Amino acid sequence: MHIDSIVKGLLDRQEEIVDRLCTFLRMPSVSTDPAFEGGMRDAQTFLVDWLKRMGLDNVQLLDGGGHPAVYGAWNGAPGKPTLLIYGHYDVQPPDPLEAWVTPPFEPTIRDRRLYARGASDVKGSTVIALETVAAFLKVRGTCPVNVKVFLEGEEETNSPSLRAIVEQYGDLLQADGMISADGARAHPEIPTINVASRGIVEIEISLRTADKDVHSGRYGGAIRNAAHEMARIIASLHDEDGAIAIPGFLAALPPVSVNARAETARFLFDEVAFVKGVGARAYGEHGFSVREQLTLRPALDVNGMWGGHTGVGYKTVIPSTSHAKLSLRIVPGQDPDQVSEALKVHLRTICPPDVELSIDDPGTGSRAFNLPTGHPLVLAARKVLSEATGQEPVLVRLGASIPITVVFQELLGVQTLMFGFALPDEDIHAPNEFFRLSSLAEGLSAWPRLLEQVGEHSTDEFRSMATAAEKALT
Repeated sequence: MHIDSIVKGLLDRQEEIVDRLCTFLRMPSVSTDPAFEGGMRDAQTFLVDWLKRMGLDNVQLLDGGGHPAVYGAWNGAPGKPTLLIYGHYDVQPPDPLEAWVTPPFEPTIRDRRLYARGASDVKGSTVIALETVAAFLKVRGTCPVNVKVFLEGEEETNSPSLRAIVEQYGDLLQADGMISADGARAHPEIPTINVASRGIVEIEISLRTADKDVHSGRYGGAIRNAAHEMARIIASLHDEDGAIAIPGFLAALPPVSVNARAETARFLFDEVAFVKGVGARAYGEHGFSVREQLTLRPALDVNGMWGGHTGVGYKTVIPSTSHAKLSLRIVPGQDPDQVSEALKVHLRTICPPDVELSIDDPGTGSRAFNLPTGHPLVLAARKVLSEATGQEPVLVRLGASIPITVVFQELLGVQTLMFGFALPDEDIHAPNEFFRLSSLAEGLSAWPRLLEQVGEHSTDEFRSMATAAEKALT
């Protein structure tokens, strides 16, 4: 049976698929907030039932001590590669609620866009992947490849129990490769393939300068102010041009290759529009384009900073404590533990000796990710996208971090192709997140063709690439 029949069947069922996606979106599966525990359980039940109904075996929850992953398998294609299909069912908190045009967990279609929290990140693309597998099994009674579905419940909190899950269920998760529904397209018109992403390190720091907050009229100018000290420490992280100023940090980086810069330049990117699109101004390390700063260089950012009175009105106090959350995006060649330690050494060095500094490191840092351009998954994606668009896909790197790519590579030797259909302007993590219905149709056309094309590659091709990747890691 020709692949076009699978695609046509999916496209004919778009209204039904949108209805199922809307049911999924109504579940407030916010992993970071215990108040949404009910929404997380509803999403788990929804997915478990769906995987069973589509005909997958061994459907279960994989518990690593946090929110469990949802798993199911179909192993009816002997001699064909086995692929993990990755998605995640958790979403970001919807705050601020007052900024939403329509309620975040009541899906609404406006101008061929589906608005809801999680629509773009990443329930829309996850549904595309699951509907593809279901269509093969219903129409053909078989899939072009063996499939193991893995739907994570903690991606939006940096996957704290993912390593424990993979270590505990490693035998169950063995595969030749993984296709991720996460990892958005970089451009609405130019076909792109994500072959790399930055890693991440996160810490929270706190300062204490006194036993309690005190009146600024009685103590102002005579004692240290915790907010002032935090501001001084934060200011030490970058130089005047915006480059990271931790001693020796940039000098220790591997040089950016000529090939990497050439590939980055192939992607058409309007730097002025990118910056102005959010009402900002370009600012960062000299000598690199904005696109290179976003993908080839590390970035250290303050994600939140607070201390003292932050409510309505005025309260003339000198805060005794202050806090900040930091994230550091790292590039290939950097080790998360070494980077974290270098940051901590700098913070301890710059902090005055009479100020108490505490550092909370959750230990969830992950390395940057690279997918070899000759990998069977890349070759298959190139063929599918070039035939669909008439253009040669551009290989791109992501500035964001997707921990699963590194975890599965390090623990199982599995490489990941990111094949999501979200687009960069869909306000993920922000109010009024949306997913284009046109992207749904494009994904439903491409995913079946991708699985069919991957099935043309032998398991030996996958294993030879895995062996090469393992040698590179060691």
